[in-house]
Amino acid sequence: MGTTAPPLSPPMAGARGAKSPPQHVRARRVGQRRQIYAMIAGCYLIDAVILLIYAQAGVVPTVIAPAYAAIGVATVALWASLSESGFNDRFEDHYLVVPQSIVSMMFTVAFCYVAPEVSIVFLCTLYLVVGFSSLRATPRQTAICWTFLSLGLAGLFLLTDKPLGMPTANALERLATLLVFVLTIAACMFLGIFSSALRESLYQRGLKLKEAYRRIEELAEIDELTGALNRRSIMHMLEDEMARSRQIGKPCSVVLIDLDWFKRINDEHGHPTGDDVLRTFAITMFANIRGSDRFGRYGGEEFLLVLPGAPPDPACRLAERLRQIIADLDWSAFSTGLQVTFSAGVATGRGDETTESLLARADRALYESKAQGRNRVTRA
Repeated sequence: MGTTAPPLSPPMAGARGAKSPPQHVRARRVGQRRQIYAMIAGCYLIDAVILLIYAQAGVVPTVIAPAYAAIGVATVALWASLSESGFNDRFEDHYLVVPQSIVSMMFTVAFCYVAPEVSIVFLCTLYLVVGFSSLRATPRQTAICWTFLSLGLAGLFLLTDKPLGMPTANALERLATLLVFVLTIAACMFLGIFSSALRESLYQRGLKLKEAYRRIEELAEIDELTGALNRRSIMHMLEDEMARSRQIGKPCSVVLIDLDWFKRINDEHGHPTGDDVLRTFAITMFANIRGSDRFGRYGGEEFLLVLPGAPPDPACRLAERLRQIIADLDWSAFSTGLQVTFSAGVATGRGDETTESLLARADRALYESKAQGRNRVTRA
């Protein structure tokens, strides 16, 4: 049965001035619209075949069927030519739901007036026009289409005395009427399947969008090279832990770590090896700290370890254990003669001490470790 084009993308207001989409998007849209217009033209031709059956039964003049098919296909050809020219893409609603729906509705109502004896064909078509146009139409667009259809039907029913018919006088008429209902029901079922597929597609897109947002948030928190928290994230967590420490009265310690002679590693063994060192160092750290500890890349080859609830002595012992683990790893697997160690400064928060003050003390302790020959842990 004849229908208007169902939009396959979310409807937008029909105002002009929409931002021009990229070339590949325009090509995809034109291809989608081309398929829809072919389907609509096919529906008009099917309706014309049914009208020919009615004409064979003597219900309507033979000219009705080709006239209906010609006008329907010509209308589709007009919309298709506008689509191919890029006219539709000037609008946010690139399917032009309202104008196409109104044209289809008025065309169908007009044929109810011209051939009232077989008005059942056109009235059933109206259901499909409304069904397809409302799939993605906005409430405003739906109201506009309903208003025009109501006015057209009111004129047909109230301002004329045409006998709107459903031919069933003989076997051929009953066959044609049966086809009208069977095909209309089939089209309605297709509409339901299409709507269900559309909902599923939107649901899957929603899942992908959520996953993309989750990934974006993860990337915003994670250092891409090492997998550790980035500076912004580790600083935010340190602020939170300091606030919690003040609130519950438990200590919070930090370990500021700097890989020894890292520039020399890059210069002598190459930057790819330097990247491997950073990744392996981070993995080893994660494998040897508590689940409640927070580890992040502070900048370059510097890392920050936040130890919630850790007093000074346990914090120093943990830092020393980590230093020994790193020093004992067989780094020569990455490059012959490679050895990696780190220097660290440990500081524990004091009362209402600020984050800046705590990190400054840890930084001074770190530089003291470097001044004493590196590969050591110093307590602030």
